[in-house]
Formats: sequence, C-alpha cells, structure tokens
Amino acid sequence: MTLLDPDKQTPTDAASLSSEAASAGTDAIMVGGSTGVLFPASAANLSPHADALYFMSLLNSRDPRLIVGEQRLAAPIVRAWGLEAIPMAYLVVEPGMRAGEVGDADLISRKNPTVAVQYALAAQMLGMKLVYLEAGSGAPEPVPDRVIRAVRDAIDIPVVVGGGIRTPEAAHLVTRAGADIVVTGTIVEVAREGQALRRIIEAVKAG
Repeated sequence: MTLLDPDKQTPTDAASLSSEAASAGTDAIMVGGSTGVLFPASAANLSPHADALYFMSLLNSRDPRLIVGEQRLAAPIVRAWGLEAIPMAYLVVEPGMRAGEVGDADLISRKNPTVAVQYALAAQMLGMKLVYLEAGSGAPEPVPDRVIRAVRDAIDIPVVVGGGIRTPEAAHLVTRAGADIVVTGTIVEVAREGQALRRIIEAVKAG
C-alpha cells in the first residue's frame, strides 16, 4: 500500500502520485498523516470520499483520546456516511518519529517483542481485523524482523508494517519476516519517477 500525506502535497500532486503508484503496481492508496488527518490525529478530517476507513486505535498511546476518544466522535459520522470501517490496532515502535510524538506513544522497544505481542494479541481478542506496526514516517530503519516475526507468529489476523521502508531489500526483509501488508510513503514523495516504488513492490510480491 502507498501512503499519501495530504500535508505534503497539493490535491493535484496527490492525484498524480496516486496514478504513478497505481502504475507501479501498488494495491491500495492510503491517505493520512500524523498532523492533519486521523493517522493518528482527529475525527474532524474524515472524508466521505474514501472507499474504506481504518478505524484505528493507537493502543500504546498515553492519551485516551487516541485510544477511543476520537473514535467515539467519529463513529456516528462513519455510520451516517456508510463508510466501511476496518478496525485496526495501531502500534508505534521505536523510534516512532512524528507519529510517536503526536500520538504520545509509549514506544514499543525494538529489542524485545514481548510488549508488541501482548498488544497484538489483545487487539485480536478485542475483535480488531488488522495490527499495524509503525516505525514512523522517515524512520532510519523499519520495524525489526524479530518484532514482526514474533507478532506474526502470535496472531491470526493480518500484520501491516510501515515506516523506514525505502529500498527493495528492506521491503523484502519485512515481507519475509511476516508482514502481510507493506506500507511505503516517503519514498513515493521523493522518487517521483516511480521506478523506486516499482522495485519495492516487486520485492514485496516476490515474497
């Protein structure tokens, strides 16, 4: 999946980037960012034009607003618009970057997967359909293999991994570790020719 942050480009550029990403073989476009829209921020920036909405809970936030508060405000709007809501646990892993700061996250350690596994199991038992492991946009490295693998082995629902995935090699390692969905963002904004993203997508789909 390709992530586009509305704060980082105009609507026209976003449309162009989406087209380029689709041509490169991405399976879906995610729209969101840590400062402007619900990723994680506020229910105020929901859009009725989305095909579906990740109904996210930042489980390792210290702020109840991002665990269930904004979701409480969003729920009647989502129902009124008839948007498909996909319940997802959002877990921010060190270094977390801007997502960790805005989300006031108690960052999950890169060295010990125990807490990540506990959160992931809790998410599954709460009925969530996805677990998203986020290193943060612009992170120096992706979520470590051992954390991804431990979470993948512990739960039956799909694992989404994002943050710090800028090369085919990194994408391949994340996929091999057990990521069911790989999210790229910054690389799309920087490498506009599309070939960088195409190589990453090929590495993911090659397994």
